[in-house]
Amino acid sequence: MAKKRGKNEDKYRAALEGITSNGRKIPVLTLDNKWHKLFTQTGSTPEIASLSEKLNDLLKRQGKLNNEIKEIKRLKKKLMDNIVASMNAVSDTEEKSSGAEKKMEESRRLIEECNEKLEEYEDECLELPRQIDAVNYKLMLATMEICYDRLQSNAKEIGEIGSWIAKTRVELKKKLLKKQESEIENHNLYSYMHDIFGAEVLEIFDMEYNPDEQIPEKKTKEQ
Repeated sequence: MAKKRGKNEDKYRAALEGITSNGRKIPVLTLDNKWHKLFTQTGSTPEIASLSEKLNDLLKRQGKLNNEIKEIKRLKKKLMDNIVASMNAVSDTEEKSSGAEKKMEESRRLIEECNEKLEEYEDECLELPRQIDAVNYKLMLATMEICYDRLQSNAKEIGEIGSWIAKTRVELKKKLLKKQESEIENHNLYSYMHDIFGAEVLEIFDMEYNPDEQIPEKKTKEQ
C-alpha cells in the first residue's frame, strides 16, 4: 500500500494544496460524519486507524487544556479577590494583621503557580493546532489513497461487467433468434408430416409435438 501511494502521493498533495489555496480549510476528519461513512463502503486500514487514534488524542488533549485554562483563570480570580478581602481585613491589632498577611502571601504563592500553569498550558495550546493539522493532513493523504484505489477497482469492475452485459446481450439475441428459427422449423416439419401421415402415424412414433396446441386430433376426437 505504502509503495503504491508513493507513486500517487504527489497527486494527492497537489489536490490538497489546491483546496487550501482556494481558501477552503480541510476539515478535521475524525469529527466529520461523512468521513466515517466512507469506511462503511471501503473498509479502513491499520494506518488510518492509527492516525485516527492519534488525531483524536490530540483533540481530547486540546479540549482538556481549554477546560484546565478556564478553571485556572477562575481560581486565579478567586485568589485575587481573597487578597483584596485580606487587605481590607488588616486591622491595627498585630494578631489580625499577621493572619491577613499570611492569607495574602498564600494567595500570592498560589497565583504564581496559576500563572506558571497558564503559561505552560497556553504554550501547548498554541502548538496543538499545528500538530492536529499535521496528523489530519497525513490522514487525508491516507484517505485519498484508499478512496482512489477503490475508485480504480470499481471502474475496472464496472468496465468488466459492462463488457459482459454487452456480450451477453449479443448472445441472448442470437439464442432468441435460434429459438424462434427452431420453433418455426418444428412447426413446419410437424405440419408437413401431419398432413402426409396423419396424427395416428405420428402418435405411433411418439411425435405429438403441437406448437399451436390444437392437436393431437385423435385425443380431441376421443374426448
